[in-house]
Amino acid sequence: MRILFSSIPQHGHLLPLFPLARAFQERGHEVAVLTAAGMAPVVAAQGLELRAAGPMPDALFAEVARRTGADPASAPTPDSVAEFFAGTRVDLTVDEAFAVTEDFRPDLVVSEAGDFVGPLVAARTGAPVATLMFGPPFPPVFTEAMEGRARAQHEARDLPWQPRKWLLDTWPASMRADEWQQPDGWLPLRPEAFRVPAEAGTKLAMSARPRVLVTFGTWFGDPAKLSPLLRELSTVDADVVVTLGLAAKPEEFDVDRERVAFVGFTPMEDLLDGVNAVVTHGGAGTTLAALMKGVPLVVLPQGADQFFQAERVAAASAGIALDPPSQTPEALVAAVRTVLQDATFRNNTTAIAEEIAAMPDANEVAAMMEAGL
Repeated sequence: MRILFSSIPQHGHLLPLFPLARAFQERGHEVAVLTAAGMAPVVAAQGLELRAAGPMPDALFAEVARRTGADPASAPTPDSVAEFFAGTRVDLTVDEAFAVTEDFRPDLVVSEAGDFVGPLVAARTGAPVATLMFGPPFPPVFTEAMEGRARAQHEARDLPWQPRKWLLDTWPASMRADEWQQPDGWLPLRPEAFRVPAEAGTKLAMSARPRVLVTFGTWFGDPAKLSPLLRELSTVDADVVVTLGLAAKPEEFDVDRERVAFVGFTPMEDLLDGVNAVVTHGGAGTTLAALMKGVPLVVLPQGADQFFQAERVAAASAGIALDPPSQTPEALVAAVRTVLQDATFRNNTTAIAEEIAAMPDANEVAAMMEAGL
């Protein structure tokens, strides 16, 4: 079979697709990834073929701002989120996506939850669609706005709207909201911390002191915002390790270099061993990686879907969430000390890690999907 994986060009959306893409490839299928050319090095490192289409996020955000004046990253609303994912990105990507997949003609399209280009490609050939959820379910008001805009995109191109065949769910069941109902085609899929196949990785040296990992992903790690938090955090009797994301440099942070260590973009699989607490913006990939390793979190959501993850972490007592305007240096230190000292958080995340480990892995889910096609 030919299987197309489709994603917006952001790490947090693209990386969760890779375990299933590798599983299908290892099972002998022809696999390609549809996303922007700027993600080529990330896709190539996975040994996967890229079908490049559309611009990178900076151009998408600029166009959304031009069209609406909104910023769906820092101040997400149903309308601005729908415009970004199902409006602007589709408009600036889909024609090129049609062109680069013309000779591929997929038998199955797997899209992450924010991607509405892949389903349009699928609609041209009648291929079934699977949607991969990389975090907790979005509130209905957001999903309804995005689906409404996506339906209009299909109608404008005279392409049928196809209900998805599968919903691949990487979120642990115990952390869902009480009102959640299992949708048609639901398949649980064990999440995996991001790794690069055939790469040895760089493990952090072990230490006798507790270790706190601070990671605000590839997009939200503003040195000016993080520096006051890191200065206060360095007063805790712990080793503080900070990821730099894709653009920041250590010299841009106003901190005590003897108390704070920086690491470049590193797969989460290589960062979490020996970590006692994770301080994060609450990106779904980071949140799930910490949970699958049984590490408590302190979540400071900055925008996008991070408030959804933060609320679920707090509800499960898997960590502490600090929403604005409570994200002060003093509040951060108090929260970190609490999750380091209160065994309840470690016990809860250990139980969640065991739950995640029992979920079907990518190879098992690939086999189930093969049987259903």
